[in-house]
Parts: sequence; C-alpha cells; structure tokens
Amino acid sequence: MSEAPSFSPDILAAMQRAAMPDFDRWQRMVYATGGCAQPVRLHGERITLDAGTGEVLDAYRTADEPTGFLLTACGNRRASRCPACSATYKDDTYHLIISGLRGGKGVPEDVSGHPRVFATFTAPSFGTVHAHREKGGKTLPCRPRRDRPVCVHGQPAGCGLRHDRDDPQVGQPLCVSCYDYQGAVLWNAHAGRLWQEFTKTVPGVFARRLGISRVELRRTLRLSYAKVAEYQSRGLVHFHAVIRLDGPEGPADQPPGWATLSLLDDVIREAARQVSVSMPERLGPGDGPPSAVVRWGDQLDVRPIYVSTDLDEMSDQRVAAYVAKYATKGAESAGTVDRPIRHPRDVAFLKVNEHACRMIYTCFALADLPEYREIPLRQWSHMLAYRGHFSTKSRHYSTTLGALRRTRADYRAEQARMILGLPDPAEGKTLTVSEWHYGGSGHRHGEPFWAELARQRITTARRMTREREQPDPG
Repeated sequence: MSEAPSFSPDILAAMQRAAMPDFDRWQRMVYATGGCAQPVRLHGERITLDAGTGEVLDAYRTADEPTGFLLTACGNRRASRCPACSATYKDDTYHLIISGLRGGKGVPEDVSGHPRVFATFTAPSFGTVHAHREKGGKTLPCRPRRDRPVCVHGQPAGCGLRHDRDDPQVGQPLCVSCYDYQGAVLWNAHAGRLWQEFTKTVPGVFARRLGISRVELRRTLRLSYAKVAEYQSRGLVHFHAVIRLDGPEGPADQPPGWATLSLLDDVIREAARQVSVSMPERLGPGDGPPSAVVRWGDQLDVRPIYVSTDLDEMSDQRVAAYVAKYATKGAESAGTVDRPIRHPRDVAFLKVNEHACRMIYTCFALADLPEYREIPLRQWSHMLAYRGHFSTKSRHYSTTLGALRRTRADYRAEQARMILGLPDPAEGKTLTVSEWHYGGSGHRHGEPFWAELARQRITTARRMTREREQPDPG
C-alpha cells in the first residue's frame, strides 16, 4: 500500500480554507482587491434611497455576506509589504510622471516642448565603502591600491575584488571604525529639509541671473517638479527629480524664450552648491571636526529629458518608469527593515546587515542626547533616520495620485450602478447613506496562499493584455 502524500502546514491550511462554505465569496473579494496581502475587513452597510420618496432602491449589508465582512485593499505603496497594492501605486506614479512630460490626465500635450531635466542629488561621503564598478560591460576592481595601504585602525584602505551588483559587500564600509555613522544618520535626518531648501533657492538663483526680483520672475516663469527618494546600498538617500520650466500659469502656459535647458542646468547646479541646512553641533569623538550644516554631495547628475530617443539618452518613458519603480521601495533595499523598531534591544534580532545595524544603533544613541531630542531619530530608526516623503511633486506638475484613485473608484461605482439599474447620481434623484467599521486586517489561517495565487493570476492577465495592445513591430 502506498503512503498518503504529505503536505506542508501552509498547504494543509489552504486546503482547509477552501473547504469552508464561504470560500467562493471570500475568493471573489480577494480578486476584487487585486490579491492584496494585507486587506482590511469592514463591517457595515450602504443604502441607496430615492431622494424624493425615501424609497430604498438598493441595500448592501456585510451581515448578509457569507463571510460576515467586506474586504478592501490596504493601499500600501511598499512592495515589501503588499506586492498587489504597490503595483497599483507604481502604475499610478508612472501615469503621474508621464502626464507631466507628454501631457494627458488634464495636462496639455504642448507640455512636451517645455525645458525639463532629470536630476539626481546624492549624499556626501562619510567613509569609503565597497562598490560595484563597471565599464563597457566589464566589472572593474572595487578600489584598487598598488601599495596596499591601511587606515589608522589597521584595516585595508583599498579593495581589489570585483563585486557583482548584488554582492552583499557593496555599500559596506572598508573600515567601520573610520566610517562617520553619526554624520550619515544626521544627513538622512535632514535630507528632506535640504530638498525643501533647494526648491526655495532655485527661483532666487533664476532671478539673480536675470537681474530681476522674485516677484517679477513669478510673473513670467514657474518651476514644476516631481521627485522620488531612493536608498543607496550605503544606507543614504538620494533624490531623483523631474524638473520642468513652465509659464506663470503652469503646464498649459509656455515658458519664455530665455528659459532654456542650458540655463536650467546651470541654475540647478548653482542652487545645489549654495543650499545647506543647519543642525545642532555634533558632539563626541570623530575623525573630522563637528559640522553644523548638511549639504548635497559632489555628485550631481543633470540630464535633458527627450520625448523619445534611440540614443543613449533619457527618454520621458524611461524616466517615468524609473521614478515609478523607486516609488514602491523603501529603506529595506539598503539592508534594513520596513517596520518601526520600538526598542534598541530588538535590533539584535533583526535580519539586517552590519552597516544598517550600526546606523540603527546610532539613531538610538543620538536620540538620547539633549541636542538631538527634537529630531525623531527613534521613530525613524528603521528608515536609517530619513523621515521625508518618498515621492512628492509641486502643485502644478501634473495630476495627483488622489485624482487617479478617484477616477478609478468612480469608474467602478458607475459599473456597479449600471449592473443594479440605479439612476445616475449626477441627476440628484438618489441619496446614498453608508456606515463602516474597522474589523481587522490581514489574512487569516490558510488564506495567504490563495491571495498570492490571485495576485499572480491578475498580474499575468494584465501582462498578456499589455502585450496584445502593443503594436506589432513588423
């Protein structure tokens, strides 16, 4: 007699969930959320009434559901927390960026003729780290040194290894004792303010170059931008920004003729050199003198954005895809975690690399000093002290994520209304009253397997649809 096949506990739990009487309805809810990994359970009701007579035209109550609740997507942007919702966030970010480059979503197509660049702002160096270096498709030695010097702590000051891009050593200091962890943490903590000061400084630089006041400048020129933060492997954030010049009324208004790409490039570089943010004096031992300001690093990359190109240049589609990609990532890409750390004793149990671990401990150590208590270093230690928004944009750049979500919600509501045969709410003949209560979040025993399967099927179907819609190159 052959033995019965053995299944893992997760598969057995999934089979048990599939055998429950409410499974079919629950599965339809999961598909409606796109396969969300952390859905929210809601209890409540929604009633549609005739505005004139008070007659109930439609009623939905979770008490009538086999499950007893309704599932809605969590909406988390992080790919590490919810792949399904982050994919939606990524798509929305792509459309937000590309509409500000090509037009659409309420932005005129003439915007594609405005001067615009893709700029990358980096952090300064706080110590030598291992790096992946490549030239002509060939991986180069990390930091070759012929005389093989050592630092003051007796560690090699160079590295002759050839690190692959995903080598865990990339971004790790050559000598942890030489590395300025205090400076790195404080730079991350002030990076958001540094960006804000940069956006305030650029108009002033424009005005000085033109010999006019800022008030006169606003009558002829408007600066629009969209930016995203990305963590480097060394645990420091840098910013990618689409910066565009418009007329005074925004994207629908052509900028003046003197507003050229060359001028925009020069102004960005000058403003980046000028801007700084003050911070408390640094105390304690260190290899360098205390610093009361943070500045951008020396590496500043500014490239023109083209509508499309076959050359090795930055096309608008490539830029939009790049920004959208990093809008769903967080500090976990630098080897840390994506959830807050409540106590320093918890750090020892985290699956993080040594460099990230030292930065986290530095956050907790600095938070205990009086001069840094106004900076929420403990709260943002899991982010290696960075506390700014990952993606931001100026008001007139393009549409908003909220507008895209409302459009999607309105479309779904319209489809449901047509199926139910209800009057158009725009006619003012109906009134909808709803009440919802939070009932928990996440999947229960045996459910993650089916939710992930739903997400994979939805992803595959969307990819096949996109491939069919692409024009035949032949």
